[in-house]
Amino acid sequence: MPRILTLDDYRRLPRPRLRWLIYRLIPTPGIVLVLGQPKSGKTSLALALMRLLPKNVARYAGSIRFRGADLMTLSDEAFRSTVRWRTMALVFQGAMNALNPVLTVGDQIAEPLRVVKWGDRRQVSGRVEELLTLVGLSRDIATRYPHELSGGMKQRVLIAMALVLQPPLLILDEPTSALDVSVQAQIMNLLKRLKREVGLSLVFITHDIALASDLCDRIAVAYAGELVEQGTAEQVLLAPGHPYTRKLLSSMPRLSSPAAPEFIPGAPPDLINPPPGCRFHPRCTFAFEPCVRASPLPFTVALGQEARCWLLDPQRNPHESPAKPSRFK
Repeated sequence: MPRILTLDDYRRLPRPRLRWLIYRLIPTPGIVLVLGQPKSGKTSLALALMRLLPKNVARYAGSIRFRGADLMTLSDEAFRSTVRWRTMALVFQGAMNALNPVLTVGDQIAEPLRVVKWGDRRQVSGRVEELLTLVGLSRDIATRYPHELSGGMKQRVLIAMALVLQPPLLILDEPTSALDVSVQAQIMNLLKRLKREVGLSLVFITHDIALASDLCDRIAVAYAGELVEQGTAEQVLLAPGHPYTRKLLSSMPRLSSPAAPEFIPGAPPDLINPPPGCRFHPRCTFAFEPCVRASPLPFTVALGQEARCWLLDPQRNPHESPAKPSRFK
């Protein structure tokens, strides 16, 4: 499958000891779900991809390649004029607070078109109505103000705003977190339809494991500012290779199993002063000496699946580990 976005040794450091290391790709068209607990760096990833990080970032380095072009080589002005909202767009977290309360919905959707001088007034109005129809809203919504809309309608408006310049990649940061279950299902169906009909690639950021099996093609699991595992949805959900992924899945109740949900012992590490080596080792029941000594590399679990865990190292001494790899299956 062709790659639309590849990130290689990419790091963002608002403080010298806080990093986000990410690896691998987003298929096109396809949906990658970034899954992890709160404070694992998921929103920071979205903001960094759009160059919307705060000014106190200590280091912003690595490689972000979009369709073969390295976006990190672009100046801020070139990135703003050629990439942001044209090549990739972001649906911000919190639809309730993301809209301007004193502007109509139509004016807010049309603003990027006016900035780039996309067309005359009639063409802009037509484009706004077209986008509202695309996301399942009536055209008269354009004349309403945000306080007149429900939470699900506001979320649809944000998706329409992100699609206004027809970017091939859409990043969604917790787009269903404040919605009830029935509205969540409507938004999920909308995203799947956009992928199918428009050919969009999506980065879907969430902490809700239940959404993973329903929506995505691939899953990337985030922990403490790193992606610790990535693979197809089937691989990660049915045969996880990292202890954190397995613990995360075990915390969910299952209708088909009498086993009680398990909890992950301990608490996530302080990212200002993270533990040495593998950042999950203080909470991991499989931790052994190499986990404390060095940060693990991404090892192959299966074709198309990788995990950052020393237990997967093909050169390791099996006598060093308190558990054999078969315990993960």
